[in-house]
Amino acid sequence: MSEAAKWYVVHTYSGYENKVAQNIEKVVENRKLHKLIQEVRVPTQVVTETINGKEKEVERKTFPGYVLIKMVVTDDTWYIVRNTRGCTGFVGPASVPTPLSEEEVQKTFGIDVSVVEVNFKEGDRVQISGTAMDGFIGIVQSINLDDRTVDLLVSMFGRETPTTLPINQVVALD
Repeated sequence: MSEAAKWYVVHTYSGYENKVAQNIEKVVENRKLHKLIQEVRVPTQVVTETINGKEKEVERKTFPGYVLIKMVVTDDTWYIVRNTRGCTGFVGPASVPTPLSEEEVQKTFGIDVSVVEVNFKEGDRVQISGTAMDGFIGIVQSINLDDRTVDLLVSMFGRETPTTLPINQVVALD
């Protein structure tokens, strides 16, 4: 094998990413094709969600509906991947496998970015919880996901008072 393995993207039915990856890995194991199909990945990232003032880390698929495969393309490997249940084909013109560039591979695997999601936006009314201002209502002025803080305008004692709080101390009002 003079050809080096490259990363390719395979399109799958939504929700079948893990099953497709497992099936391909099983075929590789059974047929001893480790040199041709070297790695199968379902790209995921850890996302911190804040719902009702509680933070929870959830693993989410970075590219739903896609599986990444590091392989040497031959007639056999193409056939194995293409005929895996739940797989609809390779990403590329006319389903011809097109390898990812080194830059695309670095962006996909090189950087682990933790993402924070909140269930409120600028201008929404929120309630403060878990602080000395517990129960106060504020209006979201800005959300800083990097610092995991939220800037609020809180009405206290007849005045609008700006305050900054951690995201997990703010609950969206219905």
